[in-house]
Amino acid sequence: MSSPVIVTAVFHPAPGAKERLIEAMGPGIAAVHAEPGCELYAIHDAEDGTITMIERWTSAEDLAAHAAGEAIALLNRDIDGLLASPVVVTRMSALPAGDAAKGVL
Repeated sequence: MSSPVIVTAVFHPAPGAKERLIEAMGPGIAAVHAEPGCELYAIHDAEDGTITMIERWTSAEDLAAHAAGEAIALLNRDIDGLLASPVVVTRMSALPAGDAAKGVL
């Protein structure tokens, strides 16, 4: 069995476009939530002015299908022109520690 994959995607809104970016992400997020293997896909407002997506996928294969799928294409179309720079995507593997329920995402 493959291990879950954790991803962060950091979105840098164009000046004055933060609220429009958040709103534009809504339909794509809803579509991603319906994808196989999506365990977590949640946006967060970071103190530095960015929007950070925290994701958890059941497997690397599910993440690959997501990256090539229609939901991510929809998200990318909807946010076109609302970013100051490209999205920074980081893929991670869990390093469980401490309490089993609290030590992994």
